[in-house]
Order: sequence, then C-alpha cells, then structure tokens
Amino acid sequence: MAKPPPADPGLYCPLWKKDVSKVCHTCPWYIQLRGTNKNTGEDIDNWGCAVGFLPVLLLENAAMSNRTGAAVESFRNEMVKSTDDMAKSVVQAVAIASDQRDGRLIDARNNRG
Repeated sequence: MAKPPPADPGLYCPLWKKDVSKVCHTCPWYIQLRGTNKNTGEDIDNWGCAVGFLPVLLLENAAMSNRTGAAVESFRNEMVKSTDDMAKSVVQAVAIASDQRDGRLIDARNNRG
C-alpha cells in the first residue's frame, strides 16, 4: 500500500485538534479515494479523511441502489411479459388441439393403447 502523503496545510482536524498537515498522514481514517467523476468523466485520485468523504460516498451508494432497483424492475417487467406470452401460447395450443379432436380434449388415461 502506498504511503499516504501529508495533507494540505490550513485545515483543522476536529479529532486531533491540530492542523491536518501535521496529523492526517498518521491517522487510519486518512484514505485514498479513486474513481471517476460522474459529472466530468475525469479520474479521481484523492487522499483525505474517510469522515469527510462520507457524504460523497453515501450519495454514490444511493445512486447505485437506485440503478439496481431500476434494473430489477426492468427484469421483472420482461419476465411478466414473457410469462403472459407463454400463457397465451398455451391457450392457443389447447384451442388448436381441441378443434382438431372434434371439440374434445385428449384424455391420456383412455389412450393407453
């Protein structure tokens, strides 16, 4: 794992009660966040406090959950349509079989040969 660089000076850490440039690189909550900015498409590679990144990560998690829900709903709708189509096909097949047998359905118990 890469050694964390010191944070930019000027901000105050509420946990350590010191300037972030003096303490963040020693804190276990000082993490590297990598990904892609959804708005610009640029790659992101930032070091910062996990607590500070939390709002961004929560929004990203909510967006992923919404996309997953939409995909599941789409899959469900396709399955319902497919099931309806299959049921209609079965009804048609039964109607055709019934018409071909003088209006009677075939009873397998009586056709044992």
